[in-house]
Amino acid sequence: MPKEPRQEIKLPSLDELFSSQEEREDAKLKRIYEIPLEEIDPFPDHPYKVKDDEDMMNLIESVRANGIITPAVIRKKEDGRYEMLSGHRRLRACELAGIPTLRCEIVEMSRDEAVIFMIDSNCQRTEILPSEKAFAYKMRLEAMKRLPGRPAQKCGPVVHNNDNEKSRDELGELTGESGRTISRYIRLTELIPALLERVDNREIALRPAVELSYFPKDVQTTINEQIEIEQCTPSHAQAIRMRRMHEEGKLTNEAIAAIMGELKPNQIDRIVIKTSKLNSLFPEDLPATLREDYVYQALKFYREHQRERFRRRSRDDDAR
Repeated sequence: MPKEPRQEIKLPSLDELFSSQEEREDAKLKRIYEIPLEEIDPFPDHPYKVKDDEDMMNLIESVRANGIITPAVIRKKEDGRYEMLSGHRRLRACELAGIPTLRCEIVEMSRDEAVIFMIDSNCQRTEILPSEKAFAYKMRLEAMKRLPGRPAQKCGPVVHNNDNEKSRDELGELTGESGRTISRYIRLTELIPALLERVDNREIALRPAVELSYFPKDVQTTINEQIEIEQCTPSHAQAIRMRRMHEEGKLTNEAIAAIMGELKPNQIDRIVIKTSKLNSLFPEDLPATLREDYVYQALKFYREHQRERFRRRSRDDDAR
């Protein structure tokens, strides 16, 4: 006769033996605590900015009127303090409102699980700056690669092996971005702060910013100075040209200035300046009909002055 398959006998745990059903059900519920603000640390390298702007003022008023409706999420650290996972803005609102504690749910997570939770809890916000996406995506991909079950890989900020392409696509499904777009955002972490701020301010588009991220920091600084002088930012085509010239060893300061000085139709804007701001700067005897030309000549003189300063500095750098 064939043997009957063995049936596994599951023994009750000690908790099940010595606790009531009510106690076991209660243990499964989320525990919400009032945690003193002074015991909560921000998440290390938190990529999202917490601004004291109009939205924050509205949040403060809401907290004062209704308290914290949605608890923050924290985890306990080895030193006994707490680490914020979700709720940095709520914590700041409590600080500014003079409320000493914050309603929190305490969870148990590993470092990489905490990174993923922190990023995922913020990625559905209505407005996220490019710099926030850049560092958040980079942190999450690195955490995903370290999770159990994934092979260890040695790679740079933008990765190209199959495992990392899969991780990138997984993150894309979560955020609604393509894997290629995820990689482009991560490249922004290589920009100097001044250029990254211009991306956040929508002065530089994503694709030219990605090209600029491949330059060494000193070249990026020079490009940023030219943006100040010319009051315009490089197009995608100009950024590609500069990158190609840099790879060929031909990108000098003069070449950067020449490319940045080119007229771009999409950056010709109508500028309106209030007369009240200029009246005190015009000569008293200057007719109103000549004021436009006066402004033009003044700006032209200032631009040449800035260019001469840049050329002198370039000569000084070459002489060292």
